[in-house]
Amino acid sequence: MEVPELIGQILFLSASVVVGLLINRLIRLDVTLSCLAAGVLAGLSLPWLGLDTGIRASNIQDLVFYVILPVLIFDAAWHIKPGVLKRWLTPILLLSTVGMIVSTLVVATILYYAIGSPQGFPWIAALLAGAILAATDPIAVVSSLKRFNAPEDLTTLVEGESLFNDASALVLFAAILGFAVSSETQLDQNYLGLFALTFFGGLALGAVLGLGAATLVLLLANSAGSNIILIFSAFSSFYIAEHFFHVSGIMSLVATAMVLRTLLKEHEQQFLGGVVVTWEWLGAFFNALIFVLMGLVITFEMFTDQWLAIAIAIPAALIGRALAVFSCGAVTRPLPRPVPMGWQYILVWGGLRGAIAVVLVLSLPVSLPYWWTVQSMVFGVVLLSLLVQGTTTGGLIRKHRGNAD
Repeated sequence: MEVPELIGQILFLSASVVVGLLINRLIRLDVTLSCLAAGVLAGLSLPWLGLDTGIRASNIQDLVFYVILPVLIFDAAWHIKPGVLKRWLTPILLLSTVGMIVSTLVVATILYYAIGSPQGFPWIAALLAGAILAATDPIAVVSSLKRFNAPEDLTTLVEGESLFNDASALVLFAAILGFAVSSETQLDQNYLGLFALTFFGGLALGAVLGLGAATLVLLLANSAGSNIILIFSAFSSFYIAEHFFHVSGIMSLVATAMVLRTLLKEHEQQFLGGVVVTWEWLGAFFNALIFVLMGLVITFEMFTDQWLAIAIAIPAALIGRALAVFSCGAVTRPLPRPVPMGWQYILVWGGLRGAIAVVLVLSLPVSLPYWWTVQSMVFGVVLLSLLVQGTTTGGLIRKHRGNAD
């Protein structure tokens, strides 16, 4: 690809993001929906303008996985306060591991038996859809939590559960996808061991990279250098983990961000003055960009040809999320910090599917015969999350934001 062509594509996508932000400003539509609408409008205007972005469902995987995803995950991990996270770490880990697996299996089971097409929609397709729909996006909910002055503990629980949930779902998704695209018909006997190695190996590598990055920040001892190192760390920790050590790039990102935040806490005012502003606009831009991309690749045929699959996926996602949260909530009752029932309601209804689900479904290889069905289902669930759950969660937060059951 020629450099001028690449620059033109970047400018077109950036302009679409700006249009989305203008729509948000003018008609007060949620920013994710505004950017989705901007992406749809951009896609419709391309033939009229005689332009071609070169963006296709078949070539978008590397963009979302190696450029957008690192920023979204690093930004989410950076903003969680380690002290508050530690208080809720046990429920968060329970929800993001056991809960994520429960959600995946419940959704996959419902989809497989409801669709009833072993040839066109096999178990592996149902599991892929289940893993994608297990990933939640807290952005809209967290903004509502802050608007209604919810307790910091509740906000941390929602953000932390979503972050670790996303990381676990991404690892599971990668494992299932690897099996789906392979020619093997039997699972490797060491499958669970490899999964654990990928997961915890990513954490270990990220901790080491975070330590190294923190050392560089202290050596440079200036705000501009700190910004450069943090941005470099976000992209490099994912790339190094995936390409050189073959462990989870997502877990590496999470560990890198949290180690950096912890080690540099005492130097935040001295060296990290501009970091908050930098990650605020980076996170906002890339979160908006993923919904612009969704608008560009979405087709109306998805909702006409795949309406039944979408209609099945929507309640399946809600049922899977509810069973995951309530079962894990019951397990936390004897713990020192159980999850209050009111907060469980917020976790269920506020478990929106957003940017991470879109990133994952856009990374599906088009060589899979069922990729379009899975993509249609995920897009349908994401739209429902944004249109219905995202706009009605505020009342639930107002009612159950206290600590009492």
